[in-house]
Amino acid sequence: MRYFLFIAIIIVLFSSCEKDITVDLPQPEEQLVIEGYIEPGQPPYVLISKTAPYFSAFDENSLLQYVVKNAKVTVQCVEDNITDTLLQVLADTGYFYVSFSMLGQVGKTYNLRVETEDGKVATATTRIEPPIPLDSIWFKIQEGKDSLGFVWAHLTDPDTLGNNYRWFAKRIGKDSSFIAPIGSVFEDKFINGKSFDFAYNRGSVPNSTATDDTSQVESGFFKTGDVIVVKFCTITKESFKFWRSAETQSSNIGNPFASITPLISNIEGGIGIWEGYSPSLDTVTAQ
Repeated sequence: MRYFLFIAIIIVLFSSCEKDITVDLPQPEEQLVIEGYIEPGQPPYVLISKTAPYFSAFDENSLLQYVVKNAKVTVQCVEDNITDTLLQVLADTGYFYVSFSMLGQVGKTYNLRVETEDGKVATATTRIEPPIPLDSIWFKIQEGKDSLGFVWAHLTDPDTLGNNYRWFAKRIGKDSSFIAPIGSVFEDKFINGKSFDFAYNRGSVPNSTATDDTSQVESGFFKTGDVIVVKFCTITKESFKFWRSAETQSSNIGNPFASITPLISNIEGGIGIWEGYSPSLDTVTAQ
C-alpha cells in the first residue's frame, strides 16, 4: 500500500506541474525574395516576392499579398555595357518579370538590380560559365525492380578546380518542366579531373499528387517506356552554395535532431538566387 500511495503522490505532483505556455514570437523583418535566371540564348527572367511570417495564413488569396508589383528590374551585361529593363508580364499580379530584348551569352557577366515602389533595393551578380556536357547517359533498371530504375551518366570533369554542376530531368509527355531531384548540385572538390559514372533518381514537383509520385513503389524511379531529357548544367559557385543549403534545409524539415542550416544567398538586400547557368541536353529512352 505504501508503494502504490507513493506512486499516486508522484503522479499528482507531476500532473500539477503541467502548464500551458503561450510563446509570443517576434514579428520577423520583411525581406525581398528574388529568384532569377539567365542562360545562353534565353532572356533573363526574375520572380519577386516578400517573406511571410511562419504562422501566416497560407492560401491563394493570402499569397497574393506577398508578391511584388511594379518593381523596376534591370539586368546589365557587364562586358557589352548594355542594360535592359525587364517587363512585368501580369500587370495585376506582378511577381514575374522578363526581358524581351536581351539573351544570355556564355562567358559573360550579368548584374541584376531590383527596386520596389517602397524604395527597397536588391542587387546581385552572376556569370554564365562555359557548358561541360556529359559524355553519355543511359537507363538502368534497379536491382530487384522489374521496370523501374535510374538514369546513369558518365562525366569527365576538366582538370581545372572549381567546376559546379546541377542536374535536371524531364519525362516527355509526363512532366511539364525540368525537375531537379534532392541532391541535384555537386562540385568537383573531390572529383577534379576525374572520369566517372553516377546516377540520379527521378525528382518530383513539391506537393505533387501524381500517382507515380505518391506511390511507395514508383516514387523516385523512372519507368521503362519513359523518354527522358536530361538537362545537365554548369553553374557558378554561388549557385552551388545556394542550392546545397536550400536542399539541406528542405531535407531537414521535421527532423528535431537536424542542425540549423542558413540559406546562403548571393542577393544583397534580400534572399534568393540570381543564377546564370549553362546547360547541355541529352535524351534517353528507358528500356
